[in-house]
Amino acid sequence: MADSKKNTSAFTDAERDAMKERAREAREFKKLSGEEQVSRKISEMSPPERKMAKAIHALVMGISPEITTRTWYGMPAYYLKDKVICFFQAGSKFDSRYSTFGFQEAAHLDDGVFWPTSFAILEMNESVAKTITALVTKAIASK
Repeated sequence: MADSKKNTSAFTDAERDAMKERAREAREFKKLSGEEQVSRKISEMSPPERKMAKAIHALVMGISPEITTRTWYGMPAYYLKDKVICFFQAGSKFDSRYSTFGFQEAAHLDDGVFWPTSFAILEMNESVAKTITALVTKAIASK
């Protein structure tokens, strides 16, 4: 007999996986330093994503000594005063064709009534590095 129950969950499988990852981090990763957490997550990425994540990590951590790092929903994230400012989401995390560098509300990058909060990223280059540096610098200056 076929199961007549329909999956009425409001979350996709990928979203449920991200929530499970966050719960696992809360249990297992709390014993690790933020740097160890992020290093572990980056090491799990595909080689192209790992290369990008390492470059972004070095770049963001070099912007200010006030920035700290740890994972957030299974992604490398960067904090200021214990609030997520920005994060790197590998494209493979949600089966996307591109990775994302995004900002959270604490970044205060508001610009009128409509502004971007995340950026698709296919590779790190000088232009991308300059843009990330400018945005992260603006985000932490508003604190």
